[in-house]
Amino acid sequence: MKNIVIFGAPGSGKGTQSDKIIAEFGVAHISTGDVLRAEIKAGTELGKTASQYINEGKLVPDSLIIDMLAATLDSKGKDIPGVIFDGFPRTIAQAEALDEMLKERGEKVNVVVGLEVPDEELIKRIIARGASSGRADDNEETAKKRLDTYYSQTLPLKDFYKEQGKYAQIQGVGTIDGIYAEISKAIKGC
Repeated sequence: MKNIVIFGAPGSGKGTQSDKIIAEFGVAHISTGDVLRAEIKAGTELGKTASQYINEGKLVPDSLIIDMLAATLDSKGKDIPGVIFDGFPRTIAQAEALDEMLKERGEKVNVVVGLEVPDEELIKRIIARGASSGRADDNEETAKKRLDTYYSQTLPLKDFYKEQGKYAQIQGVGTIDGIYAEISKAIKGC
């Protein structure tokens, strides 16, 4: 299996490029947000536990998220060509837990696609996305807060995966297809 993590700041194009990766490589898409919502909606034990945390205004613990991802991955079966993890991991502790979960299944993260985009461009994209989608949280103030969180909590993953030789730095500015050509090369090369 080819297991891919797509990595980048809010507005870097992760969703757009994930769709293209899925289309070319046929990998399954696992988004932590989607998994969390599905488990809660289905009323599973994991979903009920997660819902309690959310209702109390707390973050869902990493161990619970990993259990949900493991259940989702297992439900995909053995015949899939791989998985793209979107929105996870976001911290080094989560990356270590993901590595362990995959190792238990005889798998590993093969490549981390890191979309690099300057802050000014990220903010411009987020504001434009908010204008077209109507998402109230896509505004300049919220965008800056999200970037602060990204830099303090998530960016350390870049070095974590570089040390493992898995980080593929991709310039996330240019045409969608031009950016994707570089991503495709990185995935094929892993």
